[in-house]
Amino acid sequence: GIEPGWFLLAFIGLVLIYRGAAAERIPLYLSNAHALAALNELLDERRSQLCIDLGAGIGSAVAPLAANFPACKFVGVENAPASWLIGYLRTRGLNNCRWLYQSLWDTPLAEADIVYAFLSPEPMARLWLKAEQEMHPGALFISNSFPVPDKNPSFTIELGEKRQTCLYCYEIASAPEASSD
Repeated sequence: GIEPGWFLLAFIGLVLIYRGAAAERIPLYLSNAHALAALNELLDERRSQLCIDLGAGIGSAVAPLAANFPACKFVGVENAPASWLIGYLRTRGLNNCRWLYQSLWDTPLAEADIVYAFLSPEPMARLWLKAEQEMHPGALFISNSFPVPDKNPSFTIELGEKRQTCLYCYEIASAPEASSD
């Protein structure tokens, strides 16, 4: 007894929120308070100038971090329209925050001191190659919950929560090798 239009509306709503899961096998994960506490400590220790959140969702990490660190610039990158809109609205009053509607693959990482990603296991190997090629030596790539395959992290941070997850932290060691073609 439900009108067919409601199913279409529900489908459109799901696409607007979970576009990343369908297009790139990256679902919407929200950073929790434990992850934010660890990120706050890292940002405080490292005195970063630019932090990028790839797959920033609704701004659950970017918004509070940007509010806590007004001297640091933050960029949130999201490609699901509804999630992007919520994140944009959450961060629009923060002068140190840019909110981009684009693919993480189109986001330059060269100037970032910290790149944070809470994605899925699927893109991690490819994303690590991008980070290694683009990020400067000494920069930090952080993956929440999902390690880079076949790569030992520089260090990990146990989040001390029910899911028993951690942040996998990879320091960029040196500039990428120039190819001799």
